Amino acid sequence: MDVRFLQSFVTVVDVGSLAEAARRLDLTPAAIAARLHALEEELGVPLVRRAGRSVVPTEAGIRILDRARQVIRDIRDMGSVAIGDASLGEFRLGSFVTAMGSIVPPLLGQLYRRHPNVSLFVKPGRSIELCESLTRGELDAAIVVEPQFAVAKGYQWAEFMAEPLVVVAPASMAGRDPHALLANEPFIRYDRSVLGGQLADRYLRDHGIRPHQRLEVDGLMVIAALVAEGLGVALVPDWRPMWQSGLAIARCPLPDRAPVRRVGLIWSTQGPRASLSEALLAEARALFTHPLASDSTALDHSGVLPRASGRRRKSKSTP
Repeated sequence: MDVRFLQSFVTVVDVGSLAEAARRLDLTPAAIAARLHALEEELGVPLVRRAGRSVVPTEAGIRILDRARQVIRDIRDMGSVAIGDASLGEFRLGSFVTAMGSIVPPLLGQLYRRHPNVSLFVKPGRSIELCESLTRGELDAAIVVEPQFAVAKGYQWAEFMAEPLVVVAPASMAGRDPHALLANEPFIRYDRSVLGGQLADRYLRDHGIRPHQRLEVDGLMVIAALVAEGLGVALVPDWRPMWQSGLAIARCPLPDRAPVRRVGLIWSTQGPRASLSEALLAEARALFTHPLASDSTALDHSGVLPRASGRRRKSKSTP
C-alpha cells in the first residue's frame, strides 16, 4: 500500500474537498481522485462520497481514518527510530500567529544551541487549528493558547507563560482609572473569535462596562499601533512586544484580579519526538515564566514606554 494514497485520503477527509486537498498536496484534483480510487480498489470498499459540494468519508472511511493517520505518523517517524536519535529528523512545530514573532525566535535559538542537528518545520495558525493538526499527526508539538477543551489521550498541554489582561491607552492617558477609560473612551476590541478577545469581552460584561466600540480587530501589535495613534483604548493580554515596540502607549493594570491568557505547549506524548517536545517546553519555561515586570523592559513613571531609544530607567510602579 502506498502511503501517499493514505495521505491523500486523510487530507481529503480533513478539508472536505478534492480541490483543496490537491492544493495542499501540490497535486491536481485528477491525481487526488486517482489515488483515492486506487486505495479503494486495494481495500475493496468505497472510502469517500459526494455530499453536495463537499466530500465526506463513508462508514468504511471513518473506520480506517484513525489507523491511516497512525500509519502516516509511524512511517514519518521510522527514520528517527532506526538511527536511535529522536533529536534528528524533522520536528514539526506549530505556533499561533502572535507567538511567531515573539516566542518562536528566542525559543528556537535556545533549542538549536542544545540540539544543533534538529531539522524544523514551523506552521503558523490559530490555536484550535494547530491542536487539530497535532491530533491528525501533522505536527509533533504546537505553541498554543490554553485549549478550552479536554486534551485527547496521548497528548499533553503545559503552560509556560501567563499574560493578565491590561488596558492599553495612549501615553497621554497614563495613570487614569482603567475602568473609566474603558467606559468613556473609544474602544478598540480584540477579536472575539480568539481566546484573548473572549476573556476581555467576559470581563467587560462581568463588570457592567459597555464600551463605545470603534472597531474590532485581530493582532495585538496592530491594536497597540492604533492605540498609539489616539484612536482609542483596548483591553488585551499583557503581551511583552507591545512594550518593546517604541510606541507611545501606557499600561493601565485592572483594579482587581485580571483574567489571564495562558500560553503553553501541547505535544504528542507518544513517538520518537516526545523527548524533544519536553526539552522545548523546558527551554520555554526558562525563557518566559518570569513576569513582565522582572524583565529588562522599562517604563517611565507613568507606565509609558518612551519613543526614543537609549538608556531606560526602571519604574517602581510597573506592575
